[in-house]
Amino acid sequence: MSDIPGKLPALNGLRAFEVAARHLNFRLAAEELGVTQGAVAQQVRGLEAQLGMALFERLPRTLALTGEGRRYIADIRRAFEIIARATDELKPQAIKLTISTTPTFASKWLIPRLPDFTALHPDLDLHILATERISNFAVDGVDLAVRYGRPPFGPGLNAELLFEQEVIAVCSPLLLAGRDPPRTAEELAAYPLLHDAHNLWPEFVERHLANSRSPSFKGISFSQTAHAIEAAIAGQGIVLANGGFVTEDLARGRLVRVFEARLRGPSDIYLVWPRYRKSAARETVIGWLFAEAQKPG
Repeated sequence: MSDIPGKLPALNGLRAFEVAARHLNFRLAAEELGVTQGAVAQQVRGLEAQLGMALFERLPRTLALTGEGRRYIADIRRAFEIIARATDELKPQAIKLTISTTPTFASKWLIPRLPDFTALHPDLDLHILATERISNFAVDGVDLAVRYGRPPFGPGLNAELLFEQEVIAVCSPLLLAGRDPPRTAEELAAYPLLHDAHNLWPEFVERHLANSRSPSFKGISFSQTAHAIEAAIAGQGIVLANGGFVTEDLARGRLVRVFEARLRGPSDIYLVWPRYRKSAARETVIGWLFAEAQKPG
């Protein structure tokens, strides 16, 4: 058997030739390779000597490939591409996991916490599928879902409570500037009420502000809770929101509590996943989500 490796030209010479052929300039090739111009010229001359032919024509201000050089460079570039691809394939591939959740949960709870997750688990790539539609685990390629409701969520699915919904009334401190917070339904009627698709204001007023009068409330409705919360931050009214969704806004003073009263939501937030599909990555994400949900705030 022939000794194939012994017939290969020096790799440094081949690399210098490939870079010089792209730039048609030894100086620019030297800058890319981080060596001197003389070193590049010497490596190319050594390769030409080993091959027994000239690969470049040396012109006053540039280089030009000879006919042999043009034929050789095409195969040499393909060879380097093969080496680069083989090297990339040796590297550990990130594990991908898709989480389906509502846009509000994604923007107000999950996304602010993702930097901590990526720092703890750099080998996991999360894909967040933010949609109001209930994703299908089989069709949509979803590994884990965050869903509002009550179990059971369907056959073959595991469900674990992430946290209960506790709804609180919040607004921008600018909205209350120079005014006492409302304490009755009549006083609340002086403020715009921000509604989302859950429309919990009637129940909140009935439970916590009931009196003999039924004032007329003005307000703005949004299809997503996240938009209603952003409107509240902008000083446009008072919103009822899950306490977990406004933790950071309260801590930073963008929002303040209007009432001490809380309202239990009609449904809670669960993690749901296929019982039949095992995944160590999913178990890692589930453990992290539960740990985040149990943090005080």
